Amino acid sequence: MSTLIITPRGFTLIETLITIAILTLLTAVAIPSFADFTVRVRVNNEVSALHRLLLLTRNHAVNQERFVTLCPLSQSGQCSSKWHEELSVFYDDNKNKKLDDLSEEMLIKTKTSIKLGDKLQYAQGRTALIYAPSGRLAVWGGNGTFRYCPRNHSDKSRGIVISGAGRFYVTTDQNLDGLDENRSGRQIICTNNVD
Repeated sequence: MSTLIITPRGFTLIETLITIAILTLLTAVAIPSFADFTVRVRVNNEVSALHRLLLLTRNHAVNQERFVTLCPLSQSGQCSSKWHEELSVFYDDNKNKKLDDLSEEMLIKTKTSIKLGDKLQYAQGRTALIYAPSGRLAVWGGNGTFRYCPRNHSDKSRGIVISGAGRFYVTTDQNLDGLDENRSGRQIICTNNVD
């Protein structure tokens, strides 16, 4: 007659507690890193979307040989300084920073507003960015820097610098300190007073 040997299967209480402790430790380390990662992805996505919108604005001005404006439109169709809201690109033949329904001006594209609490700023007091048919900015002194600053994560702020010639570039970490700067070395910071 053969004897049946039963071997216990499963985990001991000690093994289970050690596994739970290791998982808790890994989770505590991973969650802040994941939160930083999601903020960085959100900022990069918004900056990329704005970059594409600027390309579209400039290309329409050159290809259609018309003045094209990028700005946040108010309910009345007038450009405002609320850059964190929906942005609109439209033909603006008279450069009045207003989408006129009665003229041949028309809306080309819109970009949804940014996440609530984040900031998007464009130069002090500027309500619009207007491209001329030449591809240059139509208004003297219209150049500036778009600054995108996520709420409670100022170290992840990024920007797009626009020259009077109409060209633009996305800021990068020039000095490898983990913070974006423009080509002159100025850090991208959102403040109440933007220059």
